Amino acid sequence: MIISASRRTDIPAYYSDWLLQRINERCVYVRNPRNRTQISAINLSPDAVDCIVFWTKNGAPLLDKLHLLQEYAFYFQFTLTPYDNDIERNLPDKTKILTTFRQLSERIGPQKVIWRYDPVLCNAKYTIDYHVDNFYQLAGALKGYTETVTFSFIDFYKKIYDSLKAAGIAEITDEEKKSIAGHFSQIAGEHNLRIEACAEDIDLSKHHIARAKCIDDGLITKITGRAATAEKDKNQRRACGCVKSIDIGSYNSCSTACIYCYANPRPPPAHPLQQPLFT
Repeated sequence: MIISASRRTDIPAYYSDWLLQRINERCVYVRNPRNRTQISAINLSPDAVDCIVFWTKNGAPLLDKLHLLQEYAFYFQFTLTPYDNDIERNLPDKTKILTTFRQLSERIGPQKVIWRYDPVLCNAKYTIDYHVDNFYQLAGALKGYTETVTFSFIDFYKKIYDSLKAAGIAEITDEEKKSIAGHFSQIAGEHNLRIEACAEDIDLSKHHIARAKCIDDGLITKITGRAATAEKDKNQRRACGCVKSIDIGSYNSCSTACIYCYANPRPPPAHPLQQPLFT
């Protein structure tokens, strides 16, 4: 069993203590997001968990607690973009996040820290040239600290459409996507980075960009030394390459409040993960 922690909220940034409590008690309860009355108990004992995949924009709160996860295999999907607080509202300064990324890599190894430049969005401020310049700078700053960069283009989900339009964010044409991808691929090659696109229908093979598998049975096999076999996750988009996992997060519980986030389209009220059901 693969645990996703989490596509729905930033557990390392906001709920690291909660997570460690759940691991200590070897169990977590998860609501079905489509039917909140349906609650499942997930076994978190080390012999039941093949790997934990962490998703975060700020891994600092978990950094000094990694030794408490020594019974588990894990790796990080770590988002680091050049957006200011007009887009990613409540993050620390990006230089601090960059430092955290490097420290995490030094502790667990660059193979286990995937850099996410995700999503690519454009408006009058965040132009194509802006992305190319900042992708180059970040790739240089992260050289040697990661082996893989994953990117995607913004999706205009209905629940975030108004927020995106209010920020002047425009849909990116296929030609613009190919241009950005070409620049990113060249820069990644210059910095010895494998580059992948996350859940993109557009064919980017011309630029030597593969389809990402963020929940990756191949990487898990390399990390654990045991063959990890899993079927494609049918609950994800058609273009998603991820294998099946169990997500232990809760929607509308992330305080970062990024305007592009499909999982938390409005500022969270009380944090669901801290309510009695989950403690």
